Amino acid sequence: MIRLEKMGLRYGLGQEVLRDVSFHLLPGSFHFLTGSSGAGKTSLLKILFMSLRPTRGAAYIFGKNVTRATPEQRASLRRRVGIVFQDFRLLDHMTTWENVALPLRVHGKRQSEYADDVTELLKWVGLGERMHAYPPVLSGGEKQRAAIARAVIGKPELLLADEPTGNVDPQMARRLLRLFIELNRLGTSVIIATHDYQLMTQFPAPRLVLDKGALNIHS
Repeated sequence: MIRLEKMGLRYGLGQEVLRDVSFHLLPGSFHFLTGSSGAGKTSLLKILFMSLRPTRGAAYIFGKNVTRATPEQRASLRRRVGIVFQDFRLLDHMTTWENVALPLRVHGKRQSEYADDVTELLKWVGLGERMHAYPPVLSGGEKQRAAIARAVIGKPELLLADEPTGNVDPQMARRLLRLFIELNRLGTSVIIATHDYQLMTQFPAPRLVLDKGALNIHS
C-alpha cells in the first residue's frame, strides 16, 4: 500500500521537516500517527496524499513511485484516497449533503445509487438535521464530521485523517473511531494523525511516532 525509502522533506532553504523516513504499510492496516506539534505529521500526510513531493528519497503509493509520477497519474491515484484535512475544505456553495456526496459524483455514480447511503451516514455522524445547511453556518465540530463523512463515503482504499476528533466531544470521538475501525474491517488502510492519547488507547493499533522529523514505529 505505502512504501517510503529514506524520504526527506524541506521547505525552501530551511532544515529538513522530515528526514530519512522509511517504512512500509500493508493493505488493510490501521496506524495512528503521532508526535509533538511541528514534528511533521501534516507534511507526511500531504506526501501520502500526493499533494506534496518529498525533496529526496522515494515514495511508493499503490506500488507507484509518486515522486516521479506525472500530475495526471497523481490525480488518478488520489481518487483512491480519502482524506480529512484540519481545515475541512468543504465547498461553501454546496450543502452538507452535497459536500459528502461529491466524491461519488466525481466517480460518475448516479444520485439514485448513493442518495440513501449519504443520508444514512450523515445521520450516523449526528448531522441528520444539518444535511441541507451550508458550511458557513456549521460549527467547527459539524464541519469536521461532514469532512469525515465525505472522506469515508466512497470506501477508499486508503484513508488519511489529520486530527479528525479535535473539535468533537469524547463521545462523538469514540463514535467516529468506530466508523474508522469498521471501514478498516472492510479493507481500507487507515492512518489517523492525532494528539489524543485517550483515543489511541481505545484501539490496539501500531503507532507511527514522529520526533524532530524522524519516524519510529511502536507496536
